[in-house]
Amino acid sequence: MNDLQEQLAKLRRRIARIDKKYARKPPAAQPRRSYPERWLNGSEIETDYGRHYELDKLYERHRRHGSIGICDLEDLPVGLLTPISNGEIGGVPPDRWCFLDTETAGPMGSVDTYAFLIGVGRITSDGFRVRQFFLRDKTEEASALAAISTYLGQFEVMITYNGRTFDQPLLEARFQSVGLTQPFSQVAHLDLLFGARRLWNLRFESCRLVDLENQILGVEREGDLPGELIPYVYCEYLRTSEVEHLIPIFHHNQTDILTLACFTAIVPLAFHEPGMVQFSHGAEMVGLGRWWRQAGKDEQALALFRRAVDGGLDDDLLFRTLWDIAALEKKLRRPDAALLIWEDLAGCRNPWRAGALEELAKHYERRERDYTKALELTRTALRLSDSEALRKRAVRLEKRLTGATQLEH
Repeated sequence: MNDLQEQLAKLRRRIARIDKKYARKPPAAQPRRSYPERWLNGSEIETDYGRHYELDKLYERHRRHGSIGICDLEDLPVGLLTPISNGEIGGVPPDRWCFLDTETAGPMGSVDTYAFLIGVGRITSDGFRVRQFFLRDKTEEASALAAISTYLGQFEVMITYNGRTFDQPLLEARFQSVGLTQPFSQVAHLDLLFGARRLWNLRFESCRLVDLENQILGVEREGDLPGELIPYVYCEYLRTSEVEHLIPIFHHNQTDILTLACFTAIVPLAFHEPGMVQFSHGAEMVGLGRWWRQAGKDEQALALFRRAVDGGLDDDLLFRTLWDIAALEKKLRRPDAALLIWEDLAGCRNPWRAGALEELAKHYERRERDYTKALELTRTALRLSDSEALRKRAVRLEKRLTGATQLEH
């Protein structure tokens, strides 16, 4: 080894000693800072599958949630859910209903999406109780799901809002992923979203639960965390273990479940016989009338449509509802009643004018045998809406009139 190589070797050894002397030790692992009991009124629960955290919230009987009193929930009739469920749910008292909602984390729509918070509400003699099953991290999922399965076993009906499309399929997948049997086949499921849409989609731009809560119940949430931000806040909690930032999420979930229970006091009642309907807004009656018509109850639908027209509707909805009334009167073999409405629709500009003119043309051709009037109405309809059916009708009527003229001569 020459002098240069020896000097380089010494220099490397010296540098190595310096590096070793000043090398920084890796930081000690920080103790877990997730202590929910410091911020939340709950407790750690141990099951055969591990541990998770649970919270209980009571809304006392004397309190109100907007226009609904908590005490009113206990007095809801046993048969309230029968019509809205098409007879599938009947004779189940309110204390056997539960109200479920989830808050999720992970990529939306992905197999990795999971519910880190599952709230279940129930009606009790003390008021309305919400129990929340919380995952302090994903390793607690099996324990929480096992506890939820046991808890749901005491109910006969589960009520959700968009639960058929989202909450239940999500939870079923999570039960399968942890190797547990899902409990949902043991309870009847009523998704209130479909009834709410029937009732209010013609009246309001949005049927989101929080929007209807404000419009119908008169509840104005203060400091509420928007739902779209919830997954990000939970992910930040997983990174920092600072559970205090989750408090708005627990409150959001509790309020959603209480609102769902209060809507159960309103929405299903609308699907009872029209004479029992307590709604006065025309658009609500039209929505219910369409539901009755779809169910094959034409007379009930007709009664609601007529009440809606008498109560006042915006022009677009008014013209469509008049058209629906005429169609039902025709179906029920009351052509004279239908004729009066078609004449009204044919006499002014509206989206159903051409259809009304065509119906009048059919009437004058088939019942009155007034082919001249029928042809005049058909040609007017053609100027508004060209169609093959109208053209064929016009040709047929022209031939009838030409043949009649030739016979006269």
